[in-house]
Amino acid sequence: MTDLDHDLAALARDIDTTCRLTGRFVLRSGRIADEYFDKYRFEADPVLLDRVAAGLAGLVPPDTEVLAGLEMGGIPVVTALARHVGLPCAFVRRTAKAYGTARLAEGADVAGRRVLVVEDVVTSGGQVVTSTGQLRELGARIDYALCVIDRSEGGTDALAAHGVALRALLTRADLEAHRRA
Repeated sequence: MTDLDHDLAALARDIDTTCRLTGRFVLRSGRIADEYFDKYRFEADPVLLDRVAAGLAGLVPPDTEVLAGLEMGGIPVVTALARHVGLPCAFVRRTAKAYGTARLAEGADVAGRRVLVVEDVVTSGGQVVTSTGQLRELGARIDYALCVIDRSEGGTDALAAHGVALRALLTRADLEAHRRA
């Protein structure tokens, strides 16, 4: 096992330990589960979030001009990542606000620029697909999306169908592997 593999395994273990909750949870689908992955717990821990950002930094395509974090979980991730790679950020809302600037994307301008969409967790990829389409309407050039965790539930294929390659720091299998070790 290389140092990088060891670091990723340790990160997967720490994220899983921090974020996996047991109890009774109602999921967005309405299904009841006895386990829940609370991604905001790694985003709220500055040391763990910095380790995540350091790991993500090596996955940023070299021609990237702007990092675009999706509301809400992608915002802390993109901010931490920007500190590691020195790129400006855009903060992308689910819908444009109806007051003030009335913008969908706040912060750095995306028009005509190579934009990397950043999300915390990708499951089906639906929100990334929607936001990518909206950013492209604003003139962003998007070929890649980056996430901390790919839950391996169809997101990669959904994004590929829209011309976006997903790069993930960790997968569901990575999180499960530490539990079996």
